[in-house]
Amino acid sequence: MLKKIFLLVIFSTLSLFNAQEKDLLNVPNPIDFNGTEFYLIRAEQRSKTLFQQQYLPKDEEMEKFNQIFEYTFLNKEIDIELAVRQKVEMVQAKQKEDKYAKVNVTESPDGSEFIVDYYISEAPANGEPFVEYDIFRFKKYDNGTQKSFLILNYGKRIYGDMKSALKILSKQRDPLMTSMIEYKIPEIKIQTAANGTK
Repeated sequence: MLKKIFLLVIFSTLSLFNAQEKDLLNVPNPIDFNGTEFYLIRAEQRSKTLFQQQYLPKDEEMEKFNQIFEYTFLNKEIDIELAVRQKVEMVQAKQKEDKYAKVNVTESPDGSEFIVDYYISEAPANGEPFVEYDIFRFKKYDNGTQKSFLILNYGKRIYGDMKSALKILSKQRDPLMTSMIEYKIPEIKIQTAANGTK
């Protein structure tokens, strides 16, 4: 069951879903990341322990975003190495058909965090082709009484010529990685859907 829930998180991170606009995780709005402000557009409690929130820059839409920032919080213990491996394997599977797909893994010195960053491309039947660069930051928590797990995701797309897009995104990788590593995570406090903190 745990694996099934986590696979849902990994493979539906950028999916569209009906959600509440109310912040559920006590995250300041807007989020400031790499000099851009991201505003909460969707927040949903997907299960008893799974919470997801999506943020976009002002005037951007999910249908054709250029940048996105997401919080996925699981109020339960998750195997961080399994989570990282599943994300890496997802990109590796895509490499069979996507010549631009490439994945990297970085581990924090204390082993409490991992970052998986990767490039993928899409050429939809309807719409412009694009290359996307994603950074997933995996972090585990243990306050002595409750173990929990957080995934931060930043994604950036460049539409049009894929070769040029990849070249531009490759040059932006280092500063974006630095921004994700240095991003200060607020204290997560789960909010009830009605009015208060759990």
